[in-house]
Amino acid sequence: MALNEPWSIKSRAHVCSVTELHFVAGESFYTAIFPDLDTGGYMRKDFSIKGWKNRREGEQTPFSFWKSVYQPPVREEEVEVTDESPEDLLRRLVNEDEDHTENVRYILAIMLERKRQLKEADTQFVSDGIIRIYEHRKTGDVFIIKDPNIPLSEVESVQQEIADLLDSGGRRATAEEDTSATEAVADSDTGDSGVI
Repeated sequence: MALNEPWSIKSRAHVCSVTELHFVAGESFYTAIFPDLDTGGYMRKDFSIKGWKNRREGEQTPFSFWKSVYQPPVREEEVEVTDESPEDLLRRLVNEDEDHTENVRYILAIMLERKRQLKEADTQFVSDGIIRIYEHRKTGDVFIIKDPNIPLSEVESVQQEIADLLDSGGRRATAEEDTSATEAVADSDTGDSGVI
């Protein structure tokens, strides 16, 4: 796995994990990511200001934490979408957590940050690199993205890979499809229609 620990997108809680009181719109609260000793991954907890201050002495130290302002979920109109948006693609790739998509996930996160859909909530330096923690501005969902330290010379090819994934509905062409596409282009270049 890309992060060496299981992780999927974690949504914002609507109640404090200590006081169990519901958050209200505009209330400041803390989000904390803790190592999950049972699974070897991470878990998210959200705390009211009072709950954060009243955590027990000696309680587990968070891997990362930050302060946010609670916004209740916005009910969005359901729109039938056939293609994956950059956000949909990022969500899927984070959940699949395959090593070969690390560069794509990182560039997608930067794109969504520039579009002001995500904001970087924290950066953690770990033994094998940098982990960037992004929070979705509307939903509060947390995305943990490893910074693959992409050389500038490779950024354009990663951007092209993202464009290809978005154009193809988010799926990679198989070797057989690539061969068929190449043969079709070769046939059209020679004028051969394939009919005997």
